[in-house]
Amino acid sequence: MTAKKHSTQSTWVDADDAPELTSEFFETADLYEGKVIKTRGRPKSTSTKEPVKLRLDADVLAALRASGDGWQTRINETLRAALKMAGRI
Repeated sequence: MTAKKHSTQSTWVDADDAPELTSEFFETADLYEGKVIKTRGRPKSTSTKEPVKLRLDADVLAALRASGDGWQTRINETLRAALKMAGRI
């Protein structure tokens, strides 16, 4: 769980007294669309995945990982295709 950001009280009255807006400020600032805060990061998936522990032969796993990022997604797609060919889904 992440800690909630504490809002900073404005202690300045004149705009010339406002703090300088640095790049650090903009990196940590909340992003709004109208009055609604826009979430950051990867959007939530419409289908959820279940974590499982799967034992594979070392050479098979090495070959899959060597195919680069997204290898777990490719395993899922390959298994789905195999199940469809077998008429199980």
